[in-house]
Amino acid sequence: MTRGNVHQSKVHYQGKDEDFVIFVDDVKAVQNWKEDRSIPLAQVVNGFKIFVTHKHGAQNAHDEASKQVLENEFGTHNEDECMIKILERGSLQETESGQRQGPKNDSMGTRSAH
Repeated sequence: MTRGNVHQSKVHYQGKDEDFVIFVDDVKAVQNWKEDRSIPLAQVVNGFKIFVTHKHGAQNAHDEASKQVLENEFGTHNEDECMIKILERGSLQETESGQRQGPKNDSMGTRSAH
């Protein structure tokens, strides 16, 4: 598992009812794909999952998009077609995390002196 200084690239698409996010390998890969569509999606996206943020923007919690949500927004539930539309219409975002977020080790308890 990656510890700190994690570089993360994603494409955020603001839809009618939901905000959609897909994670990509890097910004350059997306730019290359936009110029040359013969590049397979597998070399652009980082995992074939589309996430929704429930209209809370790209930085909040992500839930996996259901087929019904994809159908309502894009007119299809085919994830490849939806990803292409998100890549075409969405905005690229890069973030760098300096440290891990959330609890470090829940099994350690309070670690107070006894």
